Amino acid sequence: MRTLVDLYPPFGLRVVAGPLELRGLTDDLVLELCDVAEAGIHDPDRMPFYVPWSTAPAGQLSRNTAAYHWGKRSTFAPDDFCLELAVLLDGRVIGAQGVAAKNFPVTRTGETGSWIGREFQGRGLGTAMRRAFCELLFDHLGFEEITSAAFLDNPASLGVSRKVGYRPTAVTRIKRREGELALNQGLVLTPETFVRGDAPIEVTGADAVRSFIGLDEA
Repeated sequence: MRTLVDLYPPFGLRVVAGPLELRGLTDDLVLELCDVAEAGIHDPDRMPFYVPWSTAPAGQLSRNTAAYHWGKRSTFAPDDFCLELAVLLDGRVIGAQGVAAKNFPVTRTGETGSWIGREFQGRGLGTAMRRAFCELLFDHLGFEEITSAAFLDNPASLGVSRKVGYRPTAVTRIKRREGELALNQGLVLTPETFVRGDAPIEVTGADAVRSFIGLDEA
C-alpha cells in the first residue's frame, strides 16, 4: 500500500542540526505552524514580507497559512515548486524555511525565504536554520546557486544572510503595503561563499526529493 511519503516525498524529508530539525510540512506540523503565526511574527508597525500575509485577522491568518501550504503541495512540479519545511527546536515548531524554484533541472537555482515566531527571535536560530537548509540544498538536492532578498529596513534578515555567506546584488524598488515604497536588497549564495555551521547535518529522505524535483537519485 502506498504511503503519503510515496505520494509527496517532501513529507519524508528530515534535516537534523543539533537541537534544530527541519521537516516536511505534514498537516500536523501545519497546525502547529499556524499557532506560531497567530502568536506573532513581527511588530504590527513593521512588514518584513513582500506580501503582507502576516497582517490577516486572528483565525483568518491560520486559514490563509494552511491554504498556502496546501496549495504549494498541489502544484509542486520540477519546473515550478516551493519546498517548504517546518523548523523545530527541541521538537517544537518555531517557524518555516523554504525555497522556490522554476525550471530547476536546468537552472539549479532557487530563492530562499523563512520566518520564525517572535518569541524565538534574537537567539541565532535564524542563522542556524538557514545554514542547515542551504547545506541540504547544495549537498543533497543539487542546487548550484541560492538567492534571497530582504528589505533594507530589515537588518535582522540581512544579518542572517551575511553570516551565511550571501553576497549583495541589485537593490530594487517595490510596492510593499498599499501606497508604500520599499527598497529590496537582492542576495546570492554559491558553494564557494557558503559559511557552514560547525557540525555536519544529518539528512534523511533526500533521494526521493531529488527525483521529485527532476534529478536522478543520488
